[in-house]
Amino acid sequence: MNQGSPSGILPADKPAGITSHDMVARARRALGVRRVGHAGTLDPFATGLLIVLVGRATRLARFFVELPKTYEVEVMLGATSSTGDPEGEIVQTGVVPETLALALGTLRQRPPAHSAVKVDGERAYVRARRGEDVQTAEREVTVFESSVLWRERDRAGLRFVCSSGTYVRSLVAELGDAYCLKLRRLAIGPFTADGAWPGQGVAEPQDLAAAWGRFGTTLALDEQEVDAAAHGRGVAGRGLEGPVLLTDGAGEAVAVASERDGVLRVQVGLRGQ
Repeated sequence: MNQGSPSGILPADKPAGITSHDMVARARRALGVRRVGHAGTLDPFATGLLIVLVGRATRLARFFVELPKTYEVEVMLGATSSTGDPEGEIVQTGVVPETLALALGTLRQRPPAHSAVKVDGERAYVRARRGEDVQTAEREVTVFESSVLWRERDRAGLRFVCSSGTYVRSLVAELGDAYCLKLRRLAIGPFTADGAWPGQGVAEPQDLAAAWGRFGTTLALDEQEVDAAAHGRGVAGRGLEGPVLLTDGAGEAVAVASERDGVLRVQVGLRGQ
């Protein structure tokens, strides 16, 4: 991480009972850096991996948000929750399915009323807590993998690997009379919760270029190209697909670009304040 102008990513392991915003505030205090954000909200009751972005890396949130997510969830069967989790109004129905038909593939999904998705510029859960009838828009999501890890009477452990924007609470609700007891995000793309920052003590962000290289393409530029990219100008293409992190000779991030018509065109600049 560039010490003169700190930037990088900090995989953090969010505990239950705090918001993603709270976790960012903890990182801000630990690092002594004001510009800190995150890529992909976790509900307060959920635990697990939250990618915290530091300094100029906050400009790249959307690229990290788009990575697939891996979750493990403990499910209560034979009951429903108004929020899909333990924080809602629980109704015991006693209707326990014999088999669990898990979602797989591409499907249409409507985010829960008690979710962080925005409706007319306001978080859906804020409106729902006021007692409003919240109608969220359907979206297309993909479940790449789904499996039953264990089953004990009215409880079960499930695992999902899904696209960005997928609501696991909704996947569980589709089983019938069921809701999430515990939810843990194990991974975001190649980043895992194993060894992630615990939310207190010393925080050591990863170098942005090294972190990007775990899931995307990086390209080192010569001095002339660095100057062009740093000023938002395109550089000669290399036949690369997807977003490319452009770096200088020292490996410092300069910009993110995408190739079109033989030119790497800058999407996000990473030099300057």
